[in-house]
Amino acid sequence: MAQAPKPAAKAKSPARAAKATAARKTTTGRSRNTSRTEASSGRPVYLVDGVRTPFLRARNKPGPFTPVDLAVQCGRPLLTRQPFFPNEFDTVILGCVNVIADEMNPARVATLRLGMGAAMTAFTVQINCGSGMQSIDTAFRTIEAGKADLILAGGAEALSHAPLVLRQQAVEWFGRFATAKTAWKKTAALADLRPEMAKPVIGLERGLTDPLTELNMGQTAEVIGHLFGITRKTADAYALESHQRLARAQNNGFLDGEVIPMVARDGTLYDHDDGVRPDTSMDKLANLSPVFEKPYGNVTAGNSSQITDGACWTVLASEEAMKKYKLEPLARIVDSEWSALDPSIMGLAPTLCSTEIMKRRDLSREDIDLWELNEAFAAQVLACLAAWEDAEYCRDVLGLDGVFGRIDRDRLNVDGGAISLGHPVGTSGNRLVLHLVNAMRRLGLKRGIATECIGGGQGGAMLLEVA
Repeated sequence: MAQAPKPAAKAKSPARAAKATAARKTTTGRSRNTSRTEASSGRPVYLVDGVRTPFLRARNKPGPFTPVDLAVQCGRPLLTRQPFFPNEFDTVILGCVNVIADEMNPARVATLRLGMGAAMTAFTVQINCGSGMQSIDTAFRTIEAGKADLILAGGAEALSHAPLVLRQQAVEWFGRFATAKTAWKKTAALADLRPEMAKPVIGLERGLTDPLTELNMGQTAEVIGHLFGITRKTADAYALESHQRLARAQNNGFLDGEVIPMVARDGTLYDHDDGVRPDTSMDKLANLSPVFEKPYGNVTAGNSSQITDGACWTVLASEEAMKKYKLEPLARIVDSEWSALDPSIMGLAPTLCSTEIMKRRDLSREDIDLWELNEAFAAQVLACLAAWEDAEYCRDVLGLDGVFGRIDRDRLNVDGGAISLGHPVGTSGNRLVLHLVNAMRRLGLKRGIATECIGGGQGGAMLLEVA
């Protein structure tokens, strides 16, 4: 007697299949950073001061300031108001991604221009979008280990100065022409010159494209937006809220102590973040075409972070330095975490590093009073929020017993973010930390997390408590 056929396996719903894909890509091949498996037991480290420049939107030409110009304009008033001399810092650390040819190691160039002395060591760090936070983390771990007491940590980026690059075909031609020894060979090389060789490649466009997945950052936002069902309307609504929140913060003076003005060589004053569009609307945002996945994508210029120039500095100190110079702490840096995952879903990384810190510190969602989650793309932020509310993702990826839960929007990016003010990649992580501290102090809150996704499939998070 023939056996009855086995029942077909129950098919996964599209939503479950998508989330399973996210879980597989997030966990497969993921390595653990064993240096962060236990809570730190080193010396306390405090953020005692910090400022940033206005963030200036790129306008299809080099802006008025290079990365070092920005760092110097930001650093001078900060150093002037300290109760110690600039050369009393132990070292200077600066995040910068698009370093221009005339400013190799911009940390050192800025240090010298700031008059911190020829003996002051300075180095530049680069981890894409996390560079500004990496500078703080490196300073934090150095002071915590007892190797320094006072460090200036910052970020500076002038995306408007990103270079135009010759195509590989043109580079090879120039090589042949330069090595031609005779007039006949040079003439022959000239005959191979083609008009298309003169068309440059936009360096920033290539820099924002992952070389392994060949997806640019906007496309990765499309991917995770699809995985977690983020609609165009929802993304546009988030972008509108970001502009409204930044406009409110500017109008109410919430940023007055954080943002310092700059003056260009031609005398022009820059005193506010100029990318904010308080008059935008859902109708205006809806009229924008998709940028990365035409014609059906959901990521547009309106719900993405802006290409921007800006700098930020923070001063970190040990208890010994605070006593010596009579410094007042703004907040204590409690912990930090860096995570990695498949580059094609890099935008989910904040859920990994933030949750890891909270697990290590035995903190619940309710214990975090305020969040700064970098707004690389509205779809990316919303996908992270959705992932934290998804039972399968929380169990299979984050290793939680239950759902992490919903982050109240009144606790997230309360004064807007990169969609409205811009994302100078080497600076943003520094700004996130500084603004988190300032916002917590203004609102009378105690504990917060600053976090961001990082191009190439990484993420960083930092836990701070108001002193």
